Amino acid sequence: STWGEKSVLAMIWICLNPDNDTLGGEVFANTEPERLVAERKENDTLSVKAAEKLLHDLRPTNAQSAMKVRILENYCLIATQSKQNVERALDSFMEVVATQSDHVPALLGSAIAFMILKQVPRARNQLKRIAKMQWNPIDAEEFEKAWLLLADIYIINSKYDMAQDLLKKCIKHNQACFKAWEYHGYVNEKEASYKDAAMHYEKAWQFSNFTNPTIGFKLGFNYLKAKRFVDAIDVCHKVLSHHPNYPKIRKEILEKARANIRV
Repeated sequence: STWGEKSVLAMIWICLNPDNDTLGGEVFANTEPERLVAERKENDTLSVKAAEKLLHDLRPTNAQSAMKVRILENYCLIATQSKQNVERALDSFMEVVATQSDHVPALLGSAIAFMILKQVPRARNQLKRIAKMQWNPIDAEEFEKAWLLLADIYIINSKYDMAQDLLKKCIKHNQACFKAWEYHGYVNEKEASYKDAAMHYEKAWQFSNFTNPTIGFKLGFNYLKAKRFVDAIDVCHKVLSHHPNYPKIRKEILEKARANIRV
């Protein structure tokens, strides 16, 4: 059934990107503590295998669903992080774009592959093509991911105004896009606007269901900088209740916030 197929496709996406990261993005790369990275790598391998199995069992009923399966097969290749597999995925995405120049999922997929292959100008060109297109509800998720990845590129190059314009577009179409709020917070933090950063990280924390430890850490850090010590302590407790193996938040935020309250 259509709903059965939609459910399986959604499950595959969850396997491939459970934390809704910006695939190909560099702003938040290497911001997780080592223990969490090790856990994630182990889970990623299992998740790719689970996604491949789900894909294998899918039987497309029409050309549209066959294209969705093809796109997801390419994302499975990208998820392996093998250069050879990423290049194979890129070739497949580019074949689609050659016949359908406005195919948003294929353009986005090619941009992500270009980013992983360190060909940033080519990735940026594909993303700019998407940014110039008229938004539509069918490709809503792909538009959002493209805007976020292009914003990521702009932030890396300190083009904060251009990045924030794209982030505002994300939030306009999806108020609960926690990644857009997180990027906003990051830009504020870079500009030492800690109160604004805390406000944006609060939204990111809220819309990631108060469970993302990296966002929790950033929120706690900016509470600390904004002298909101009680709020910083509260966030630390929430993060540690889900992730007890996160000593960095205890040492760098919790203990400092407590010391400031005692003073």
